[in-house]
Amino acid sequence: MTATTALPHGFRMRSAAGLTRLRSSAPSTVVATCFIAVVLLLAFLVPLLPGTDSTSQDLAASLTPPFADAAHPLGTDQLGRDVLSRLGLATQVSLLIAVGAVAISAAIGLVIGLIAGYRGGRIDTLLMGVGDVQLAIPVVLLLIVLVATLGSSPGLLIVLLGLTNWVTYGRVVRALVLSLREQEFVAAAVSAGASTTWILRRHLLRNVMPQVLILSAFQIGVVITIESSLSFIGLGVQPPTPSLGLMINEGQRYLQSEPWLTIVPAVAVFLLIAGAQFLSQASERPRRR
Repeated sequence: MTATTALPHGFRMRSAAGLTRLRSSAPSTVVATCFIAVVLLLAFLVPLLPGTDSTSQDLAASLTPPFADAAHPLGTDQLGRDVLSRLGLATQVSLLIAVGAVAISAAIGLVIGLIAGYRGGRIDTLLMGVGDVQLAIPVVLLLIVLVATLGSSPGLLIVLLGLTNWVTYGRVVRALVLSLREQEFVAAAVSAGASTTWILRRHLLRNVMPQVLILSAFQIGVVITIESSLSFIGLGVQPPTPSLGLMINEGQRYLQSEPWLTIVPAVAVFLLIAGAQFLSQASERPRRR
C-alpha cells in the first residue's frame, strides 16, 4: 500500500487544498519579503556601516563607476560622494516620510469613516462632502502649491502628505461600517445600552482594521511615488539631505556617460513601491478564501 492510498480521503482533500492555497499565495509573499528585506538593509544597515558618509565630498574620486573601488561599491556621484551611503540615507528618509504620512492619513480616515458610517445623516453628508471636494483637487498639484507656499522639510512633508491622502481610508471605512452597523452583534450592543464610543471601539474598529492595514500597505507605495516626484522637481527633501527623487534628478544630467547615477536610485524606488504593492496583495489574499 502506498503512502498516498494509506491517507484518509478527507485528509488528502484538505492537504491538496492547502497546497493549492500555498502555491497561489507564495509568489507574492516571497517577492514582497525579498524586496522589503533589500529595502530595510539599504535603509537601516548601510548607514551603520563603518566609513559611510553621505555628505563627504572628494572631487578627485568623482564619477567613480560601481565596483571599481572597494571603498565605494556603487561608485561616486559628480561631487565624489559615496552613492551607497546616499542611497541608504535617501531610502531611510523616504520610508520614514511614507510611514509617517500613511499613519496620519489612516488615523484621520479611520475616525472620519467610523463616525460618518455609524452616525449617517447630515454628519455623513458633511464629512463625505469634504472628502469629495478634496478628491476633486489633484493631490500632486495641491501639494506643489502647499510646499511652494509653506516650504519643504521632512516633517512638513509628512504632515502635508498625511492630510491630503485620508479620503481613501475614510470612504473604505465608511462603506464597511454601513454594512457592519446592520449586523446582529451591533444591534445587540445597542439594545444592551452600550454607548456609541464603546460600540465604535469594541465592535466596529476591530472589524475594519484589517482592511485599513491592507490599504496602508498599498498607500505606502503611492506616498513614496508622490514624495519622489516632489523631490525630483526640487519641492521635496532639500539638500544636503539625500532623497531618491533628487538623486534621480541629479543623475539624469550624466545619463549618457554615467547611467548608474540614475539607475541605482530608480531601482531603489522600484523596490520600495513594488515591495509595498506585493505586501498589500499578500495581506489581502488570505481574506479572499
